[in-house]
Formats: sequence, structure tokens, C-alpha cells
Amino acid sequence: MANFRIALYQPDIAGNTGAILRLAACLGVGVDIIEPAGFDLSDRNLRRAGMDYLEMAALTRHLDFDRFEQWRRGEARRLVLFSTTAALPYTDFAYADGDVLLFGRESAGVPAHVHDRADRRLLIPMPGGGRSLNLALSAAMAAGEAARQLG
Repeated sequence: MANFRIALYQPDIAGNTGAILRLAACLGVGVDIIEPAGFDLSDRNLRRAGMDYLEMAALTRHLDFDRFEQWRRGEARRLVLFSTTAALPYTDFAYADGDVLLFGRESAGVPAHVHDRADRRLLIPMPGGGRSLNLALSAAMAAGEAARQLG
């Protein structure tokens, strides 16, 4: 099992979160949701996207970013933020055991104070000229590369 986690900062769309929980369950990695979410975490869309994998998902909820940071620092985990404003491509980065792959809100990304806390900021290049990818697709690409590197 790969030793990294996926974190979602105040996710807006239940279907994306459900798909990410399903992905994480299949890969055997944990998911951290930094609240508040833009939907009720018992939302039927979350369940529909996650299907029967939600019970398998290792989900940890954090009431806010400060509590997430207390947990992360206590665990000595590196925070790796995925951002459209980053310069380093995610495939050119050396992932390490314990990394937390952080993804921002679908509608607004993460605020400046969260950017400031990141140990690394990574970009998923889009040579086709798109503005951004779907959150679940971005998380799948990043998790796939981290899992490939970490075995």
C-alpha cells in the first residue's frame, strides 16, 4: 500500500468527492476532507459516485484548516499542493512516504494562507490550453504518479 494521502480543501461537489473516495479506497490511501464542505457529506450524490466503496474508504474529517495543520504537523507529513499557478510539473517531482496531496475547492482553489503552508506546489500541465481539469481527474492523475513512484 502506498503511504500518501489525498486531502480536499472545502470541496464543493459531492460527485467529485465520491469519485475521489472510491479512487482512494481502490488504491488503499486515506482521504482528508477539510471542512466546511459545500454539501452535506451524507449527500446521495456522494454515495452514488462512491458507490459501495465509501465503506472501504479511510476518511478523516477536519473541522477547519488549522485543525488539519495541527494533525499534519504532528504526523510530520509534507503538504503538496496542486495548483494552476504552480510551475513544477507533477511528474517532475519526487514524492515521499507520508506526503499529503492537497486539492482546492472546485470553485476557488485554496486561499493564500493555505498556499503559504504548502511545502511544494505542483502543476498538472495542460498543453491543450484548458484552464483546469475536473477535480477527480486531477486527483487520479496525481495519485497515480505518487503510487507509481512509491510502489
